[in-house]
Amino acid sequence: MTDLIRPVVTDNNRGFWEGAAAGELRVQRCLACDHLRYPLAPWCPVCLDERWEWQALSGRGTVLSKLVFHQSYHPAWKDRLPYNVVLVQLEEGPRMISNVLPLTGEDFAVGDAVEVAFDPEGEVTIPRFRVAG
Repeated sequence: MTDLIRPVVTDNNRGFWEGAAAGELRVQRCLACDHLRYPLAPWCPVCLDERWEWQALSGRGTVLSKLVFHQSYHPAWKDRLPYNVVLVQLEEGPRMISNVLPLTGEDFAVGDAVEVAFDPEGEVTIPRFRVAG
């Protein structure tokens, strides 16, 4: 199996990856306007302030969109076919693109409640989701 592409850890995303390794889903919270931001960025997309802190989220959300890949568009995923990709609306507001475990699973639907599940992938832990309940 080809290794997956690994994230480049920076000052802007280090807390996200450290949180995932510790079993906590974290996003940036703007200190000026309280906007929770994901994707992570060096400044707030709402007020442009550069000050932020890490905010832990519940990890609960709803599947807004789903698709299942049956063709590999990158060699790292060739041995994992088929696999799902979802857009999750998190309870606290941000939306996250991820997967529902098991990766090959299709036994879930748009509108299903999900909760974060931390999936070790070598030296990094990936926040993925599982159907709640």
